[in-house]
Amino acid sequence: MIADTTGTVIIGAGPAGLAVAACLRRADAPFVVLEQGDSVGSRWRSRYERLRLHTAKEYSGLPYLPFPKHLPRYPLRDHVVAYLELYRNHFGIDPHFGERVTSLARDDGGWVVATDRATTYRARNVVICTGRSDLPYRPRWAGEDTFTGSVIHSAEYRSGRPFAGRRVLVVGLGNSGGEIAIDLVEHGAAAVAIAVRSPVNIVPRDFLGQPIQRSTILLSFLPVVFRDRTGRIISRVVFGDLHALGLPRADEGPVSQILNRGRIPLIDIGTVALVRAGKIALRANVERFAGDRVRFVDGLEEGFDAVILATGYRAGASALVANFGVATERGGSPDRFADAPGLYFVGFKTPPTGHLRQIAIDAKRVAREIDGRPS
Repeated sequence: MIADTTGTVIIGAGPAGLAVAACLRRADAPFVVLEQGDSVGSRWRSRYERLRLHTAKEYSGLPYLPFPKHLPRYPLRDHVVAYLELYRNHFGIDPHFGERVTSLARDDGGWVVATDRATTYRARNVVICTGRSDLPYRPRWAGEDTFTGSVIHSAEYRSGRPFAGRRVLVVGLGNSGGEIAIDLVEHGAAAVAIAVRSPVNIVPRDFLGQPIQRSTILLSFLPVVFRDRTGRIISRVVFGDLHALGLPRADEGPVSQILNRGRIPLIDIGTVALVRAGKIALRANVERFAGDRVRFVDGLEEGFDAVILATGYRAGASALVANFGVATERGGSPDRFADAPGLYFVGFKTPPTGHLRQIAIDAKRVAREIDGRPS
């Protein structure tokens, strides 16, 4: 079946897809939204219960509709899901749910979008909004098949309740790993350790009573070297000597790390305090598994009942656009590529000033270019 569209196909009904749709709706430009899940914000719905925004709501609203005033400064997972539903209804966005895009092709200056429903859409423009956190990345280690405990990715983790009284290793000290470790402690895990895979940058979520994001936005016009230095000074003031706790400092500063590698520093909401209090242990990177034990690269071996891999995600859109010479893994990915006119990306950037804030900026920009008028 062919469904001809003269406007835009938006792939994904998460925050980025909804933001682009709202901007095109305001411009009265035709579009269709394709979503492989059964609801808007399906990725948010599937994450662990404790998850909340690490960016402030006043800087995280999507275009033309801010987060409700009654919500806390850092909305919880369920608050974000409710906000996305509110946003969808406010702008009358009606995604095609349960429809996964299987291929993109050029056609007479436009695009042909095929889905697993044997439906083909023709459009002048395609906006890919599936983001860089689409597919769980799960490394493998020698001996893992002999491990007598459970090994799950953080995408499968929901709560620390099932891990009460158990010895748990979290692999990776990113924002998911740091927050999951807190959750495990709060739910009574017998022991919690984090395998730190590489040197880290850690910044506080709040500084002097204000979101650190606010300072990052205000200083964004300054040279990167100055912003890196400022971030490290703040970290030292708030946390003291992290190296003494067993946390090696990254060679790059926090802003350089984001811009060069698309990797957000740990935005601390209590992990460091629990490490200092002895409730979370730090370990080196994992070398191998053996029975109920894990061996680390520094030679230490320790027994665990469960391992949670907070090892990140990859962009599922990479395979979709591989034929067009487009890269989706870098944190500074542009909105579009000269070799693929009419193909746009929103939600793939990882800026120091906030992911949702950047989505709002880029959605407006892309909609203006598609429609040719102010959005």
